[in-house]
Amino acid sequence: MAYLLQQLLDVSADRHPDKPAVRARERSLTYAELHARSSQLAHLLRAQGVARGDRVGLFFPKAVESVVAMLGVLKAGAVYVPLDPHAPTRRLGAIAENCGISALVTTAERLRTLEPRALRCAVLVSGEPRAAHEIAWSALDAFPTSAPPDSGVETDLAYILYTSGSTGQPKGVMLTHRNALTFVDWCAATFVITADDRLSNHAPLHFDLSVFDIYNALGAGATVSLVHEELTVFPRRVADFIEQHGITVWYSVPSALVYLLLHADLAARDLDRLRLVLFAGEVFPMKYLQQLADLLPRAELYNLYGPTETNVCTYHHVDRWRLAGQDRLPIGRACANTEVLVLDADGRRVAPGEVGELYVRGPSVTPGYWGDAEKTRRALVPNPFQPHLDERLYRTGDLVTLDEHGELVFLGRRDNQVKSRGYRIELGDIEAALYAHPAVVEAAVVATRDEDLGSRLRAFVALKPGEDVTPASLQAHCAGLVPRYMVPETINVRDSLPKTSTGKTDRARLTAEGGV
Repeated sequence: MAYLLQQLLDVSADRHPDKPAVRARERSLTYAELHARSSQLAHLLRAQGVARGDRVGLFFPKAVESVVAMLGVLKAGAVYVPLDPHAPTRRLGAIAENCGISALVTTAERLRTLEPRALRCAVLVSGEPRAAHEIAWSALDAFPTSAPPDSGVETDLAYILYTSGSTGQPKGVMLTHRNALTFVDWCAATFVITADDRLSNHAPLHFDLSVFDIYNALGAGATVSLVHEELTVFPRRVADFIEQHGITVWYSVPSALVYLLLHADLAARDLDRLRLVLFAGEVFPMKYLQQLADLLPRAELYNLYGPTETNVCTYHHVDRWRLAGQDRLPIGRACANTEVLVLDADGRRVAPGEVGELYVRGPSVTPGYWGDAEKTRRALVPNPFQPHLDERLYRTGDLVTLDEHGELVFLGRRDNQVKSRGYRIELGDIEAALYAHPAVVEAAVVATRDEDLGSRLRAFVALKPGEDVTPASLQAHCAGLVPRYMVPETINVRDSLPKTSTGKTDRARLTAEGGV
């Protein structure tokens, strides 16, 4: 049984040496090739002085070398840090400085834009070396194709994923081999991933959704096809990709699926091989989920929930018979080997139907944030129900309730509950009202501080092509569904709403615009 992530590859390389393991940009690597190349990279990194626990940045667009790099770093006993190749240089520099990146796997072009002060070596997947510490990818040929002996244990760090912090500074979520494998093993058993499956990888590699795609494929001996960044902006090409690669398992944020529904003519596609559609990361508007369920009658649909700090901690199997009567999709029940607790402000369990904050315990929970003991202390709190153990609960900051079926329902964020004119308002309720308008494709509501009112509510929407709907008519529509004090003061109509690098609606940017 694997206790380190790279051991998933060892088993599949033995069983399926000639089978394609990873595909990207019209290229592929078999399991034998992936095993050999990642082992060579591990030996190279060790020869360059990369030691156990050192952080190695991965800084280039998706390619088959991405998976080689992830596994090579792990085989070297180091920790990989995926960097967004499209992020601002200043943000990337802050990440490199924060976690002390000592080696990079990158391209010659990108190396010129980011060279950490503590950099020991840079392995170039493309381009020519210009300095002694720069090493061409072809240099891997000189190293053994057998992996170095494993010297790690399951509680060693495997990777660090940087997410947006409330202070504007990115925070590095540390994930151990045990954290990741708890999630991967649960997925493999729950979704019965087999060697016959073909998984897509739509999410960026610096986003936690990619952990499912890569490691579940490796563990099952399946094939994972990477959807590269230039492709994701064209829904029809993504739909072509699903057909051409015979994708059987898809996992993405709901926004990506909504774009496919609206712009890729899915009804005319041959998607019968798609047996499993998973989504996570944001609320799926119910009217689009119903459309997806109708278009893919053979596919099982699952809503997965969990912040980066916990991987996935709850899940809900979409019941098509119940969809029409649901106004919110549950986030479901706890995954195996995970416990979720709903607590009030005093740390007491709430009764079914009451609202509380969701806490998570179990081996999938992060040990904390790199280099930030104070943030770790605030997010990981002592478990009051295990007073004799030094165990921590992760505070998600999400408000939930338990429905009549015993499933958790997400109500919003603690920090998304605002006060305006003396009323407490959940922004998600207003967004749900906007989505109920047949012309609305996307909706987001933000609050800006106001000394007199507490908060002013501003909405941003995108409409279906050809629709001529005024902000005033949208306000009137909302007034028919929510109290007057919840109707947005202004509604801005856009062609589309801005997205973060992980495909979610960029609420921080909208909030900044709302304050103008």
